[in-house]
Amino acid sequence: MGFDQYHEPAQELSAETRTFARMCANLTEEAEAIGWYEQRMSLEKDPESVAIMEDSLAEEFKHFSMDLEFLLRRKPKWRQIARGTLFQDGDIVANGGAAEAAAAAGSSPEAPATGSGSGQGRPDPSLGIGSLREDFS
Repeated sequence: MGFDQYHEPAQELSAETRTFARMCANLTEEAEAIGWYEQRMSLEKDPESVAIMEDSLAEEFKHFSMDLEFLLRRKPKWRQIARGTLFQDGDIVANGGAAEAAAAAGSSPEAPATGSGSGQGRPDPSLGIGSLREDFS
């Protein structure tokens, strides 16, 4: 067999499950590439070479983020845990634990102390990062 990415017989898996597995593999590969670029850049002395690698690294991070968003859209509990963990001040492990407990209980995690959120009892769909567009005016 050419691909060993499945732990169960591929022909018995739904198309949705196979796609999900492919995106998990993509996410892993993008994370590995990010690590490789970081290592190379930490040793490279030529500034032009580093600039090219930084550009490549940004592409890998974009792909990683897109893969993650794809997976989170298909797993609402994962998204809920991510919202309670990512872009939050304070202890990362504590935030993650609280978000996981809230997801298991079927409730929303507490709004972060930074005040992000819609203010209407719904989590902010932006994950609290705001606009990615810079204001150049």
